[in-house]
Amino acid sequence: MFKKIISASRRTDLVAHYSSWLAASLKSREVCFFHHGSRRQVRVDLSPDRVHTLVLWSKNFQPLLDNQDGLRDLLSGYDQVYFHFTITGLGGSFLEKLAPRPEAALKQLPGLLQVAGRPERISIRFDPIIFWKDGGRLRSNLDFFQLLARTISRLGIRTVRFSFTQWYRKAATRAARAGLDFYEPGFEEKKLVVARLVETAVKYGLELWSCSQAEIAALQGVKASACIDGAWLSQLHPRQEPASTQKDRTQRPDCRCTESIDIGSYAQSCPAACLYCYANPRLKTF
Repeated sequence: MFKKIISASRRTDLVAHYSSWLAASLKSREVCFFHHGSRRQVRVDLSPDRVHTLVLWSKNFQPLLDNQDGLRDLLSGYDQVYFHFTITGLGGSFLEKLAPRPEAALKQLPGLLQVAGRPERISIRFDPIIFWKDGGRLRSNLDFFQLLARTISRLGIRTVRFSFTQWYRKAATRAARAGLDFYEPGFEEKKLVVARLVETAVKYGLELWSCSQAEIAALQGVKASACIDGAWLSQLHPRQEPASTQKDRTQRPDCRCTESIDIGSYAQSCPAACLYCYANPRLKTF
């Protein structure tokens, strides 16, 4: 029987906005929540000796770095912690009002590296790449990638995951009501964008992984991402303990993630209200 990989969380930003809850859960070594879409309660054992890897996802790791509620201390009891750090270059803008500004996010990286222990346990998410029109001018966060790539390469971080914005109906409605004239490039345009990313990645010795977009992952210089990869986490584990490499059936068909237990809940509504968000069912459309 494999030890569990715990994901915290794809569903909401626990570290940034629910750090007290996360710390209390780790301290009690147990978490209970209702399974998404049902009244079935899920109970998960968080005892360090039962957890292979704790995977944390966030746009703001400052509460962890500040050891709020003892969160950083609690992480030290686990064999391995892996970090997905989303830095889009849009923090503090009308698109990501509550995310840290880009310069503040980049300043968190050295401290996060100390917690991780090695740079291979940090994955940067330049996700999503977004385009919009402003006064007839096409704008995007693409130009930020050069600074991001240079900064992380100096720290030894090599992994970047990305995707293009997917404008589901709810997000498109929210964008329209907010006055965002978003632009969705066609595949040929995306290929040119990816070529720019690949050129920068090669310059700085980075690996590019496409998240749940198979047509992008098929392009030269890009790999299909398993954001939670049991085989890779097994290699990184301090004792190289094996983890499950079975596909996580709870994720989208294009997702290549392996099995994990996500302890977040959509009931913990993310207050960040990123304008393009499609994951939060309670996010208002203004």
